[in-house]
This record gives sequence, structure tokens and C-alpha cells, in this order.
Amino acid sequence: MLIVQKYGGTSVGTTERIRAVAERVRRTVAKGDQCVVVVSAMGHSTDALVTLASELVDKPADREMDSLLATGEQVSASLLAMRLIHIGCPAMSLTGWQAGIETEAVHKNARITSIDTNALKTLLEQGITPIVTGFQGIAAGQITTLGRGGSDTSAVALAAALEADACEIYTDVDGVYTTDPRVVRQAKKLDYVTYDEMLELANLGAQVLHPRAVENAKHFSVRLIVRSSFSEEDGTQVVSMMENQMEERQVVTGIAFERQVARIAVIGVPTKQHGLASIFSKLAEHGVNVDVIVQSVVSEAAVDVAFTVNEADIDKAVEVVETLRNGLHFERIESAAELAKVSIVGAGMISNPGVAAQMFVTLRDTDIHVQMVSTSEIKVSCVIPAGDVEAAVQALHRTFVEAEREADLTVTES
Repeated sequence: MLIVQKYGGTSVGTTERIRAVAERVRRTVAKGDQCVVVVSAMGHSTDALVTLASELVDKPADREMDSLLATGEQVSASLLAMRLIHIGCPAMSLTGWQAGIETEAVHKNARITSIDTNALKTLLEQGITPIVTGFQGIAAGQITTLGRGGSDTSAVALAAALEADACEIYTDVDGVYTTDPRVVRQAKKLDYVTYDEMLELANLGAQVLHPRAVENAKHFSVRLIVRSSFSEEDGTQVVSMMENQMEERQVVTGIAFERQVARIAVIGVPTKQHGLASIFSKLAEHGVNVDVIVQSVVSEAAVDVAFTVNEADIDKAVEVVETLRNGLHFERIESAAELAKVSIVGAGMISNPGVAAQMFVTLRDTDIHVQMVSTSEIKVSCVIPAGDVEAAVQALHRTFVEAEREADLTVTES
């Protein structure tokens, strides 16, 4: 078998942890499997590099930031390769570009365009385990980085290009849970989750996998496994719907939440001005990511539109929309911070009507005010006061996960 293993920053955060990772890789190779390893930077070293840059300049040049941040992964890869060689497992560290990872010519958030796997295949044929720096590639001779979660993306892309049998993502948790165990002690590790469910959970605040990595895994049918680097637990497999039919009886697979949400409302936007196109095009031009959007028709001539952004972008978003006032002639802008988003996700929701109603009832009974709602086939999201997020997650977990599991147990026992 050919396996791509990715180790996150906590997994390689100290020399002792690098020793443990090296031993796990050695055992994999000793079983007769070929292994390509992708590593993140050690611990919080990337944050430390960003801090160093900020102490020197307010706005570092993007090219130089990519060159700086790429060094973090090189430290991890070199140290791990040294340890593997020392314990009798031939290995070689490779930067992203040495591993053949080509990206678009964009700094700080590039996307992979192609991978030349010749160098990796040559090493594997020679019995040498490649240790590849995640998060980075090359474009027109320049170092590029892939943005947040880039090492996950590197691992999945390499697995797809090499047609690997599996891509194992090693992290500090032993799989994907029904919700954050720090908020709900009864949270249960999932044996399986579908690509679509995982993509929704990742987009909605679950931080186990990056959305781009899940999207690529789905597109290329990469067998994805989330495991802990600190235990021998089996972890969670991310699979297609057909492989996961046994899990469909659980209507809601997981509860996700996101803090630091802000709401902006533009009141009285004339319909004849095509205001929505102008507002959201302008926000996109300025790099403001918009999430939940709700439009209310107040008359034939005007609409109200509300949307959410990250709390850190609220001032920028208001300023951008304000520049359109003279052209759109809307009445006013309203904004509110200190909000959160809580979501239920599950493929079983497609064939089970009334799930949204049950969610609203649960939040009502917990005395939580819903300010905005967004839905898809397999998720319902509600924007609520930030102070209520933990109570909301706990109540929804009781309703949709714990209650359903108890019902399943009762049916099985009878």
C-alpha cells in the first residue's frame, strides 16, 4: 500500500513528539507499506514568524512573507528526516517545490495547479521515505504558500496525484466528533462521516480538517482518515454517501459552531438599482468574506438585506458598503457584533422533514433568540447571541445526537 501521512503542528511540536512520529512512520514502512509524509511547522512557530515580521514592518511584502513562513515546515521536515535516518529508516526532506508542487502565482493563499510526482516516485522506488513540507509550492520560480490549512491541502493533493491508497491526517484529536468535546462532554467520536457532511462541518467552524482539503478529497475520491498522533485509535474515515449508508439513520451527524460573527443590515435598497449585485461585488473586491445572507422585501421598490461577516471585518465591511450610498440611495446601515453561528449537519436531513422546526423549538425552549437562518440540503445554521453559543450547542446535541442514540439503543435492546 501507498499511504500519505500528514502530521500537524502539535504532532511535531517538540523533539519528543518528532521521535514519536518517526517511530510511527518507521512502523508503517516496516509493515511493507510505502509512505509519503507531509508535515506542518512545529507548534506555534508560524505565529512566532508572523510576530517577528510585524515587529519590523506594518505590512510585510507578500512575497517575503511566503519566503519567511515556508521556513517553518522546513525545520519540521529536516528534523523528522534526521530522526528517521538515525533509527534505520531511509528518508529525505523535500520542500514543496522539490516535491513538484506547482501553484498559481498568488502569494499567501495560492491554489495547487499541478504536481510532478517523478521525484517522489523515484525516492519511493529506492526505499527512501519522502518528508514533504506542507503548506507551500512554487510558481514561476517563486515560493508560494497555500494559506490556512495548507498542509492538509498539500497532503490530499499528493495522495490524489500519487493515487495513494489512503491519506491519514494525524492531529491532536482522535477523530471527528459529533461536536467539540470541550463544550459537550457527551460528544461521541464518529467512525464515519461523508465528504459532504465533513465539508459542511469544516466550513461551519469544525477545525479538524480544512474545507479545501475535504473538497479535494471528495473530487479525487481520496480515502481520508483523521487520527490522533498520540494514540492508536482507529480514527474517523471520511467516505462517500454510498459507503456510509449504515450511518444514514442518524439524522444529524454533528453540531458545529463559530464564534466572532457580526451582522450587517442595509435598509431600504432600491430594487431598480440592482443593489445586491453592487453590494456583494464591492465586498468581494475588498476581500470581505460574506456568509449568511437574508433578503426581506419591504415593498415593490425596495428591499432590506442582512448578511454576516467575521467580527474582525465589521468595520471594513461597513466602510465598503458606505461608499455605495450615493449610488444606491439606501436608507441606512445597521451593524451588530458579539454574535455566533450554530449549525446542525447531517445527510439524513434530506429525507427527514421537520428537522429545522425541531432545531427552532430546541433553541426557543432554551430561551435563545435566533437572528438569522441559513439552510442547505444537509445543514441548518442559526445566528444567535455569542453568549448563548455553548448553551445552544449543548441543547442541540441533547436533542439530535443523544436522544437519537438513546432511541436507537432502545430499539436494538427490544
